[in-house]
Formats: sequence, structure tokens, C-alpha cells
Amino acid sequence: MILVNTDYISGKEFEMLGLVKGSTIQSKHVGKDIMQSFKTLVGGELKAYTEMMNEARALATKRMVEEAEALGADAVVNIHYSSAAVMQGAAEVIAYGTAVKFIN
Repeated sequence: MILVNTDYISGKEFEMLGLVKGSTIQSKHVGKDIMQSFKTLVGGELKAYTEMMNEARALATKRMVEEAEALGADAVVNIHYSSAAVMQGAAEVIAYGTAVKFIN
């Protein structure tokens, strides 16, 4: 499965199959949430949240790919990611793009 954030793939012609997406809502446990709140007092990267968001993006991408595979897609083009806070310490991540089938 080819995944790109452009609306084309060099050397490939394709037909569009439709919109595909994958999403997840992730949170960290209370202990890590409390530890990260102390980190905001001194500044720096909130590594537990970086890890949480990386895991969420990976899972959302995996779900998007599974939806594309179910349509018989060879690739997903024009991929975008979006995230939003759902509550304190929890975020939704959605990955979406256009599933395509190669014709050449």
C-alpha cells in the first residue's frame, strides 16, 4: 500500500475509489498525566504526550489503510491528519485520504 500526502503518484494513473479514514481517541493514565503537569512548570518536551500522539497517529493510519484495503485500493493519496482534545489528557486523531486503484 502506497501512502502519500500529494494528489498524484509519479508514473501512476489511477481511478478514485473514495474517501477512507481511520481514527482513535487516546489518553495516558493518571500517573503519567500528573507527572507531565509538573513538567509544564519547568518547560520542555512532554514525552509521554508525544508518545501518546505518535501511537494515536499510527493506529489511525493503520485503520485508514485497512479501510482502503477493504475497497481493493493500491494506494491512498492526499492523506491528512487532524487532532483535537477530547478532554484533559485525551486526544482524538483522525487520518483521512482518497483510496485509489492503479489502472496501468
